[in-house]
Amino acid sequence: MYESLWSFPGGVVGEFERLRRELDDVFGGTGLPSSIRSAAPGAFPAINVGMTPGSVEVYAFAPGMDPAKIDVVIDRGVLTISGERPSAVPARGSDAKVSVYNHERASGSFKRALSLPDDVDPSRVQASYRDGVLNVSIARREEAQPKRITVQ
Repeated sequence: MYESLWSFPGGVVGEFERLRRELDDVFGGTGLPSSIRSAAPGAFPAINVGMTPGSVEVYAFAPGMDPAKIDVVIDRGVLTISGERPSAVPARGSDAKVSVYNHERASGSFKRALSLPDDVDPSRVQASYRDGVLNVSIARREEAQPKRITVQ
């Protein structure tokens, strides 16, 4: 018997992902997030989320975007990042004679939503975009931050 499912040769999670992709190829996708890792493969922008004692940090990887065309909204505990990414492939009616054999770069409108913890302060948010990475920093409420207690 195997010690753990994670030590299974080839990885159980990887095998489920492969099976899911094969079933999507045969039957077509359902339109729902199709990954057991919570976001559909190729979701744009890819995000990383972390927490410090004083803030929640969200990093959205969106290279080639104009920061003025990215909308960041917090409403009822949900952070939404949306916008539109222009296509890198010329339109069909254009003068350029381009034959596209593979198109992997996502383009068009996008929206990613993320539930935030209850202890964030939506009035203290900073967002910056540098080198293709959007960083949204949401401060945590003072009462949620660790406090040092003096022992007497």
